[in-house]
Amino acid sequence: MKVRIINKSKHDLPDYATAFSAGMDLRANIENDIVINPLERTLVGTGLYLEIPEGYEAQIRPRSGLAIKRGITVLNSPGTIDADYRGEVCVILINLSQEIFVVKDGDRICQMVIAKHEKAEWVSVDTLFNSERGEGGFGHTGKK
Repeated sequence: MKVRIINKSKHDLPDYATAFSAGMDLRANIENDIVINPLERTLVGTGLYLEIPEGYEAQIRPRSGLAIKRGITVLNSPGTIDADYRGEVCVILINLSQEIFVVKDGDRICQMVIAKHEKAEWVSVDTLFNSERGEGGFGHTGKK
């Protein structure tokens, strides 16, 4: 699939690290370091602007290495970039660790996955078909 992109960053275009990678790492495109204190969140620009085809979205997800090693994650994970959005791709990072984290220009801050999605058409009804699970939720499947 071809996706139109404007790269106003100082960095190369995102790419897949391996042949079977689902996501591409995005890099911070910032003038100055950003300090994220414990339990603090911040918005980090990438300098990328996308034209995603209709019927698709770009999902912004945490990088597993940052999450496990540093406690840094994407706050609204996965974040969705809609096909009609034309602004800069920015990432909401949060520091869930007990240590200060510093984002530097060019750091890989998240990954992006392009995914197909469907549009729902609501059908108003008075009842729903029964299922084996029924109304059980929030831990229901772990009970015997």
